[in-house]
Amino acid sequence: MKKYLVVIQKAKNNYAAYSPDVQGCVATGDTIEETLKNMLEALEMHLEGLAEMGDELPISRGLSYYLQNSEPIAEEMDLITTLQVSAPQLQST
Repeated sequence: MKKYLVVIQKAKNNYAAYSPDVQGCVATGDTIEETLKNMLEALEMHLEGLAEMGDELPISRGLSYYLQNSEPIAEEMDLITTLQVSAPQLQST
């Protein structure tokens, strides 16, 4: 299991989420809860795909990494949380 940082943004008609540690993995939803559910599924599929291709899994850096390195990952009104990803290929990592 790995825990990944997730940023949720309010869009005009819905919500969007991404993980700054997992490039190219995004999800949307009508509510924050739906967006988090969709993001968890997207993360699991994305990471399983990387593992199946033999690619290294992205490092889960966490919020403290971005704060210490002054790397902006969110805007003022964005929500930041973490999702614990449990996928079969991740059990041994």
